[in-house]
Amino acid sequence: MTRTLASIALLIAVVYLGLCVALFVFQRALIYFPQPRLAGGPDTVLKMPLVDVEIVVSTRLHEGPKALIYFGGNAEDVSWNLSSFAEAFPDHALYLMHYRGFGGSSGSPSEEAIQQDALALFDRVQALHPEVLLVGRSLGSGVAIRLASQRPASRLVLVTPYNSIEELAQEQFAIFPVRWLLRDKFESWRYAPGINVPTQVIMAEHDEVIPRWSTEKLLRQFSPGVATMAVIRGKGHNTVSDSPEYLRLLRSTP
Repeated sequence: MTRTLASIALLIAVVYLGLCVALFVFQRALIYFPQPRLAGGPDTVLKMPLVDVEIVVSTRLHEGPKALIYFGGNAEDVSWNLSSFAEAFPDHALYLMHYRGFGGSSGSPSEEAIQQDALALFDRVQALHPEVLLVGRSLGSGVAIRLASQRPASRLVLVTPYNSIEELAQEQFAIFPVRWLLRDKFESWRYAPGINVPTQVIMAEHDEVIPRWSTEKLLRQFSPGVATMAVIRGKGHNTVSDSPEYLRLLRSTP
């Protein structure tokens, strides 16, 4: 009996360790879901060559001081936003970044790689347009908030944001030591205290992906008076942009 129990315990330990290894090796396949670019033509594409990759940016060029940079969700083809953003922001140049591996961009996505690409895009855009509005949705909210802590954005909008990917992953994979396994943690809470530009947080009432507690926890990390939150009623994580309130909130200054 003792030998049998020991064998069972050993088998469980081996399976558990094997699952930990699998989570570590394949974790980015659980975070990033690359999508092709399906909207817009050649005249709406900016190709940004960097040291090791070429990043594709869906654009609507416009002369003037204002620009909008958009970072999308983990399975989003950001080019689909081009027409609605162009209507909502007629006085802004638009730059919608396709992450590495998305929409024709080369390379493979990771938190640090995406962040370096975002910095390069911001610097390029700000050289032409001094007033840069940053918008990040879902996964992209982590990209936008970190960028806003490093560069002088004029305003920040976070759509269905989270406090950190690490917390969400730990809740989903509760029996695993996520803290030690996860490489791309997207710790938005770490950067929120350094934000000093007007920030609009947009939450979906029935968000089935980002729990309300995570968004509210992030909101508490901002200095008083910096960020305000609006809730879009009756919408979920993937339908929040279907509401007529969505574009109005993107445009509005807290």
